Amino acid sequence: MKYYMSKIVGGNFDKVIAKVTEELKKEGFGVLTEIDIKGTLKKKLDVDFRNYKILGACNPEYAYNALQSEDKVGTMLPCNVIVQETTEGDIEVAAVNPQASMMAIENEKLKDLAGDVNQKLQRVIDAV
Repeated sequence: MKYYMSKIVGGNFDKVIAKVTEELKKEGFGVLTEIDIKGTLKKKLDVDFRNYKILGACNPEYAYNALQSEDKVGTMLPCNVIVQETTEGDIEVAAVNPQASMMAIENEKLKDLAGDVNQKLQRVIDAV
C-alpha cells in the first residue's frame, strides 16, 4: 500500500493551491497550516528550491472521532497535502494515505475512519 495518492496537473502553481483548498472545503476539510518549503529553505539555508507547499488539512468531525478513539493519534494529524512543481514544469498534488498511516495503530475504529478520510482525499485529488 502506497503512503500517498497523487496526480500531475498543468497550470499556475497558485491557482492549483486555490483549487486544492476549494476541493478540500467541499469534503469538509479546512487548511490549518500552509508551509512554504521554497521560502523556508531560502530563508534558513539560502538555497533555491522549486515551488513546494505543504497544506495541513483537517476535517474537524473525523479528527474529533479519531481523538476519541485514540488520544495520541494527534501525532499523525493533520492530513498533509502537498503541491509541488515537477522537474518537467508540471504540478503534482499529493495527499497522505490515512489508511497507510493508521496501520501503525492497532485500533479498528481508526481503520474505519481512515478509510472514510482516504475516500475524501482521493476525491480531492481526482477533482483537481
